[in-house]
Amino acid sequence: MTDQHFALFDTAIGICGIEWGPRGINGVQLPMGSRDKTLARIRQRRGDIVEAGPTAQVKAAIDRIVDLLAGKADDLSDIALDLDGVPAFNRGVYDIARTIPPGKTMTYGEIAKRLGGVDLSRDVGQALGRNPCPIVVPCHRVLAAGNKPGGFSARGGVSTKLKMLAIEGAAVNHTPSLFD
Repeated sequence: MTDQHFALFDTAIGICGIEWGPRGINGVQLPMGSRDKTLARIRQRRGDIVEAGPTAQVKAAIDRIVDLLAGKADDLSDIALDLDGVPAFNRGVYDIARTIPPGKTMTYGEIAKRLGGVDLSRDVGQALGRNPCPIVVPCHRVLAAGNKPGGFSARGGVSTKLKMLAIEGAAVNHTPSLFD
């Protein structure tokens, strides 16, 4: 029997998932297009994780995520995360990203400078691409140079990122391309 649990929940952008263990929330899954696909992605990453009713702490986090994705400003920065096993550099990136308020953005380069130098920008992008808790760690608020959207590893890629930023009222310099 595993001590890892998950729950699926509906949001304005689709069915999300949240994962937790004895030390708190350790994963958030953005929508994969259907309940079954979101569930499959969680199981692919976590194996024998058990679906369960959320604890009070997890339920409160779900409610706040739902509200944020419906347009209510909430930075979610006080939601406790269990990032045990996440590399220290990545945790540093996530700590900085969690300071970005809804409707605001920061660039990969700005985060890199805070961590030691703009030459770390690619590492910042890679850390955000491995973010286990998107939305709570708002990687969607991190942009490329010139306030361009840059990449986004969630299903839907940049269009999902832009949708989340639009819900929050963030200004992004974006000219759609064939790849959006």
